[in-house]
Amino acid sequence: MTETMPLDPHTTGDADDRRSQLHAAIEVCDPAPLLMSLVHVTGDTGLLDEFGPRLTLSEPGNHYRTGTRPTAPPGQYPADVVDDIRARAHELLTVEMEDRLGVPDAELFVRMATVATSEYVAEEFVPILREQAGFVRSERRVPITVTPPADFSVIVIGAGIVGINAAIKLRDAGFTYRVFEARHEIGGTWSRNTYPGAAVDTPSHYYSYSFELNSEWSKYYPTGAEYQKYLKGVVESYGIAENIAFRTQVLSARWIEDQHVWEVTTRSADGTREVHRANAVVTALGMLNAPNIPDVEGMDSFGGRIVHTSEWDESIDLTGKRVVVLGTGCTSVQVVANIVDQVESLDVVVRSPHWIVPEKAVVSDVPDGEKWALANIPRYHEWFRLRAYWFASDNLYVMPRIDPEWVKTHFSASPANEMVLNTARNYLESSFPDRPDLVEKLTPDFRPYGKRIVKDPGFFKALTRDHVTLHRASFQRVTPDGVFTTEGKFVPADVIILATGFALEFTTSIDIVGRNGDTLADRWKGGDDPRAYLGIQVTGFPNLFVTAGPNSAPNHGAGHNILSEEHVHYIIECLQYLLENGHDAMDVRQDALEEYNRKVDEALDKTVWVHPGENVNGYYRNSEGRAVVPCPWRLVDYWTLLREPNPDDLEFLGSATPSDR
Repeated sequence: MTETMPLDPHTTGDADDRRSQLHAAIEVCDPAPLLMSLVHVTGDTGLLDEFGPRLTLSEPGNHYRTGTRPTAPPGQYPADVVDDIRARAHELLTVEMEDRLGVPDAELFVRMATVATSEYVAEEFVPILREQAGFVRSERRVPITVTPPADFSVIVIGAGIVGINAAIKLRDAGFTYRVFEARHEIGGTWSRNTYPGAAVDTPSHYYSYSFELNSEWSKYYPTGAEYQKYLKGVVESYGIAENIAFRTQVLSARWIEDQHVWEVTTRSADGTREVHRANAVVTALGMLNAPNIPDVEGMDSFGGRIVHTSEWDESIDLTGKRVVVLGTGCTSVQVVANIVDQVESLDVVVRSPHWIVPEKAVVSDVPDGEKWALANIPRYHEWFRLRAYWFASDNLYVMPRIDPEWVKTHFSASPANEMVLNTARNYLESSFPDRPDLVEKLTPDFRPYGKRIVKDPGFFKALTRDHVTLHRASFQRVTPDGVFTTEGKFVPADVIILATGFALEFTTSIDIVGRNGDTLADRWKGGDDPRAYLGIQVTGFPNLFVTAGPNSAPNHGAGHNILSEEHVHYIIECLQYLLENGHDAMDVRQDALEEYNRKVDEALDKTVWVHPGENVNGYYRNSEGRAVVPCPWRLVDYWTLLREPNPDDLEFLGSATPSDR
């Protein structure tokens, strides 16, 4: 395979100008993916032997899994080897460069990935890395001999990152589909969260679709607005907007047993109700989609403005205002860091602080040369993305897991968990060397990963400002001119910002009625105890696919984007399986659902999310302390489970052959 990589379409000028851009890019490129590109361009795998032993970040072995410390932090290599790789790139790369290697076979891929990451990469990771890095598209597993008939239709509820992906993949697979979106635009979370400082806390070059790489990210961690722009570009590129009905809320979905179809009732912005029929329904609502508004006495009496971050009003001017922020998670730290220079006073009310770690790249711009390399140097983007995924995925699997012997004598959960604890503690203490009061208030009482680890965009620095006060408390009551905290202090305020996140809601806001009149809300106890097979299917609800369902979130690493791709892939495989085998619908067997969830609970019992004695309250757990959000498996294991349906775990409805349709 030989692939010619086009120059950046924005590049202008003669050949000398383009060569100058290439050589300028080489000087800022990450040396590891640059070395991989040299192998692709030259076809010379000897470069791996020449540079591999020198291009090291840590001691041999996977330091995340073993708990040993790396000899150098990710992204920093010995200066001499970096200089040598750049020199070789200046020598070998030209503006007419081509990929002479294509997608490496498994053996070569392992060699290259091991050098690119400075860690051993086992062969079991090859399929997921190839896909998630963007070397190949999701590979279909169920044989494709039947073309989806025009009258086999699918309804998708929601046009966020999962719904958009579902529309693209349904279209590509030939299925008739319709997307209903309650809001006026696509984007889900990223259309709702427009608060000051809103940003993604997963690296931008990974937090995107593997089949739609973007070389133009302005930051290594994109703002919410930039991510929304990316999603809009994807929708436009794939031409799926015409299949999305905006300002259309799905009210209910009812399974019609004798016809093996779903009847879905919608309400448009003008109040018009319509009933639609579909063979399958895909919910793409996410699990955190309803604002968590605290029930505090006197909120209706406040004389200023109260705004939740998910319902931000762009007309609010915070200049010279006395502002109170309630919350301590990722949203709160982003808001505080962003508005600190605008306000007269800023009071941050923190009930339960998170562990916060430094991450310089959170606010770093991507150099123009890096963008040029991503767009033009063969396979540089794929290897750059592979590294972003690798260091934020199953390398971190050990972090939330309990080592029974270790916890007998340590606060942390394991040696690896101790590394995170020490990093966070050291960062906290070094940020406030003269403020032991802040160190005390900002120290969590639970192990790292009990709640989401927060990357600091400037929050700690903001707390050192003279006009900023931190309260380790919550709201007791609100008055017309301020807030009384639970520590008994009165805080005057003009604006109250609720950075309190979202209430956990697994699709139960919609009246979904399955076989025998059972409702999903009742089955899941109002959403408090959701259980699904593979996090997607529920017994008694044939051809209902709940994406981002219970126990499916990759809480130890990666991002919602991989969950989107895993679930949508599985759904397409299930639908194709029905067509290939002449069935109308599939329903998961109750014993299969119960056995799967038994294994889920057993695995989660060994984590900080549910371990006895953990002092953690948050959306990961339900009212009885069961973890309902995290997936217990490694990403590679869960990805593998979702390659195709297992017919032994399923019951099939209807027996018509494809020719009878």
